[in-house]
Amino acid sequence: MKVNIIGISAFYHDASCCILQDGKLIAAAEEERFTRIKFDPSIPKKALNYCLQEAGITLNDIDCIAFYEDPRKKISRQIWSGLIKNDSTLKDTNFNKVADEIRDVLGYEGKIIYVDHHASHAASAYYFSGFNDAALLTVDGVGEWATTTYGTGKGNDIELFEEVHFPHSIGLLYSTITSYLGFLVNNGEYKVMGLAPYGEAIYVDKIRELIELHENGQFKLNMKYFDFVKGNRMYTDLLPELFGSAPRERESEMEQFHMDVAKSLQVVLEETLIEKANYLYEKTGADNLCMAGGVALNCVANGKILKHTKFKKLFVQPSSNDAGGALGAAALAHLQLTGKRPINEQIPHVYLGPSYTAEEIKQTLGATNIYYQNLIGDQKNLMKEVAARLSEGKVIGWFQGRMEFGPRALGARSIIADPRNSEMKDRINAMVKKREGFRPFAPAALHEKAAEHFDIDHESPFMLETCQVISKLALPAITHVDGSARLQTVTKEANGRFYELLKAFDEITDCPILLNTSFNVRGEPIVCTPEDAIRCFVDTDIDCLVLGDFIIDRSQNNFDLLRLFLQNDANKIKSGIEHDVYTFI
Repeated sequence: MKVNIIGISAFYHDASCCILQDGKLIAAAEEERFTRIKFDPSIPKKALNYCLQEAGITLNDIDCIAFYEDPRKKISRQIWSGLIKNDSTLKDTNFNKVADEIRDVLGYEGKIIYVDHHASHAASAYYFSGFNDAALLTVDGVGEWATTTYGTGKGNDIELFEEVHFPHSIGLLYSTITSYLGFLVNNGEYKVMGLAPYGEAIYVDKIRELIELHENGQFKLNMKYFDFVKGNRMYTDLLPELFGSAPRERESEMEQFHMDVAKSLQVVLEETLIEKANYLYEKTGADNLCMAGGVALNCVANGKILKHTKFKKLFVQPSSNDAGGALGAAALAHLQLTGKRPINEQIPHVYLGPSYTAEEIKQTLGATNIYYQNLIGDQKNLMKEVAARLSEGKVIGWFQGRMEFGPRALGARSIIADPRNSEMKDRINAMVKKREGFRPFAPAALHEKAAEHFDIDHESPFMLETCQVISKLALPAITHVDGSARLQTVTKEANGRFYELLKAFDEITDCPILLNTSFNVRGEPIVCTPEDAIRCFVDTDIDCLVLGDFIIDRSQNNFDLLRLFLQNDANKIKSGIEHDVYTFI
């Protein structure tokens, strides 16, 4: 009999589900991809149903469900923070909410294991890193009480030996400045990272006033500037006073001041993480470092940590946000039930979501009036056709195989284009992604040729660190203003058809690189189904949609009727978060 473990994260904006069978990761997906509610925080019922289907089992076959944090510890922090403000509120608080929803919504009656939030993060990195010995660093906004933890992984076991407690948090510092700069919290932090290279670090001393670095792994926020404990915003009036400028209104003009604050914040973040990573190295002496937590998605800082510490190898969990906590919770539950760690190898890819057969896609297309080219059984010609369109400056919606797990599109649900085209970045930002013009795009490159074009000496399969562009080719569409790029290296073994497409593009252009961004528009989840892909294609200026073996050219279709139908569809995209403060519930 196989041991089947379900891992769940929920009630925050990264609700997800995964399944381990005998320690092997079979499937994982975020709930938002199915409900089309961006950042859907609800119990992941649809994601669970998918995972069960992919594993070929039912709920009755599940040995346990592992939840990615301890609800009672979290409630104790909420009481301390004033989120639960009086006896009446406390009386109405459901201390068994997680169990009740797992029982009532999911219909599960079996064993439930609760795993501390940062233990879930640490386990998600260590057990899927392939390392047998590593230092562990987790950094986010807050879990139950911990905001940063330090630990080790050796063999089967992990130990977290030090932590920093709420309200002192690097993640909350970053979120506070995100809010001050006029971006949505829990959503816009990566925009601040992308904005930083346009600025100068002239406010570093003011950012340093916000955080005091102490001995060992400790630090403290200067709480006179922060209001997230009991207030309804992230900062007090003293923060705008410190910077000498009022907070930026959302969607208002981006000024040089905002860019300079973003740059200064990024510099202090990097300084802080490097100092604490060096402490962790001195404490453990480990060659390998594993990182997880939302701050670990700051790919600029990740590259600096590897360069400016003595760690020889760095593994960042590709879904380092709370969605990935489901993986760690499942891994620790597997260890608890079997005495063994999950399968000891680095996660080879994150294609863990649903896939659709050629026949299923053909049936979907058959229900529309869309004209398409059918290349079933002719992959070589498919790659040639798509590569030719890319070389002509076409923007392609690329939908292949199983959907990625995590926030990065890695060649399964991607929008792709020629990185040599100087107009491509502005065109995709304005007419396709419908997002801020300063936002950079990432390159995907053939692994065997990546070092010819980027200053990197190791694989970067999950697009989780930046490096400098050193190519002799002009690559304006993927080169950020500071000469950097957030690289994905692509191999045949891990990336399948995406690798073959890059090979075909290289053969006709001598460029083994493509611009790669997620297949969605601003405010929407990444597409999951063929229907989602068609909707996004019709509603944007994408030139061509490649759905599995089928090519759909915009120039050969009139989408007026289909667009009208889609506009009248009641299933509109929604967002699960719209707030200026960090979600503490």
